[in-house]
Amino acid sequence: MDGRFRFFMFTLVLFTLGNSSDAFILLRGQERGLSILQVMGMSLTFNALYTIFAGPLGSLSDRIGRRTLIIGGWVAYGLVYLGFAFSKTGWQVWTLYALYGFYYAATEGTARALVADLVLESNRGTAYGLYNAAIGITALPASLIAGLLWQGAGTWTGFGAGAPFFFGAVMALLAGLLFWRFVK
Repeated sequence: MDGRFRFFMFTLVLFTLGNSSDAFILLRGQERGLSILQVMGMSLTFNALYTIFAGPLGSLSDRIGRRTLIIGGWVAYGLVYLGFAFSKTGWQVWTLYALYGFYYAATEGTARALVADLVLESNRGTAYGLYNAAIGITALPASLIAGLLWQGAGTWTGFGAGAPFFFGAVMALLAGLLFWRFVK
């Protein structure tokens, strides 16, 4: 695998370490006053926006470049996660989760397409296996870190509900900066 693919994988792992389970966002909505029905509506809004915009944003990646769209998506993710950290009301969390749907629509398919762009056709199966393994393996520690930051463990009470979102924002912005700087 070429160096660009390896460094993309490195930045992807950094990003994914800050991308804990979306259940933390749903819990943040409840913690900020949303009822179960409202949290379901928030989730529906996210999924609707993701579904509507995934195709057009994937097409945009063909025109402006996958790198540009991924970097923009990771920066947007970082800003949305900062918003989750500072949110005071349920409607703020709902609005941010809707914006999160745009991040997802912009980056989910685009990152997979970038994998195909970065490796030889004969190595694509291996590359996709590595890509999915990296995300799958990193997802568990990401959520574990988020849970520890939020609630702590044992006698340590953690840093509170905003902490995993600060961490996610920092990791996304760091990954975006490194990706922008080193993957051309």
